[in-house]
Amino acid sequence: MKDELIDTIEQDYYKKVPRSSLETASLKGIVASLGDQFSRYLTPDESKSFNTELNGGEFAGIGVSVVPEKRGLLVTNVIPGSPAEKAGIKQADVITGVNGTSIAGAAARTASDKIRGKPGTSVQLTIAAPSGKTRTLSVKRAKLQAPLTESRLVTRKGVKLGVAELSSFGEGAHGKLREQVDKLLGQGAKGIVLDLRGNGGGLLQEGRLVASIFVNKGLIVSTNGRTSPEQKLYATGGAISPKIPVVVLVDGGTASASEIVTGALRDHNRATVVGTHTFGKGVFQQIEPLSNGGVLDITVGRFFLPNGENLAGHPIQPQVKAQDNPHTTRDEALDTALQTLLSKGA
Repeated sequence: MKDELIDTIEQDYYKKVPRSSLETASLKGIVASLGDQFSRYLTPDESKSFNTELNGGEFAGIGVSVVPEKRGLLVTNVIPGSPAEKAGIKQADVITGVNGTSIAGAAARTASDKIRGKPGTSVQLTIAAPSGKTRTLSVKRAKLQAPLTESRLVTRKGVKLGVAELSSFGEGAHGKLREQVDKLLGQGAKGIVLDLRGNGGGLLQEGRLVASIFVNKGLIVSTNGRTSPEQKLYATGGAISPKIPVVVLVDGGTASASEIVTGALRDHNRATVVGTHTFGKGVFQQIEPLSNGGVLDITVGRFFLPNGENLAGHPIQPQVKAQDNPHTTRDEALDTALQTLLSKGA
């Protein structure tokens, strides 16, 4: 039936339409019919870009991290020096339209794919500011490479404290983060802030391994799916000293593997959670390669925190509330996280 429909359109439609475009639209439509904002079909070219970005390589886009919002995509982070920053897009803005078409209700990754494209090409975005004011911007895409991890040593009340930021859970994220954490401790840091704000997740196993940097033993996460048996993933050992106090800094863009780490550290009483509530994503995806070179990125199961909690629609609530004011140069949420570290004996 699908081939019959495509054949008829290709032969009889009043304008010429490439068969490849019809087949791609058909595959994307099938996945979209699931009504699952996290599942998607990626063409061969899109899958290459996806793998490159996931593994910390260059990708073409405008330089924002986003999460779904009923009006479209909520901007949780803007890469410094990116086209988005230069165009004036800020954290807490909501992208409501792409090239004149509303993305309200669209699957998050499908909407994100519409924003990406070849370097040098432009995309028109409709932006709603927190104030409610709407504007339209033309943003030129560029090759980007967001740093996977960054760290710095700060001093508060004469005490050295480490801040380690992780932007995603791509391949090898745990190793790079461990290097940064060990570096900070070697420089005399008496406590660590793990900044997972705007981190939308990535690979499930990387979530387990990142949590294992701080939790030496015990359950990190369990999973189950309709066609896969329950799986329990435990800490792998070799964690940093439990005497080093830890704070996890989160916001509404903290999702998936980030929530696994946050929940595991909280449930094992290894860290205090500071910030705003997380995204609340209790499901995980699996990449299925297809014969045409594309991939199906499909939701295959749910995950549960060590205490048995599933986060679907129920985000992690911070133990200490803190929120950055984007209109100031200070990072108020980070200041609260550092103060919390000091109160924990750092």
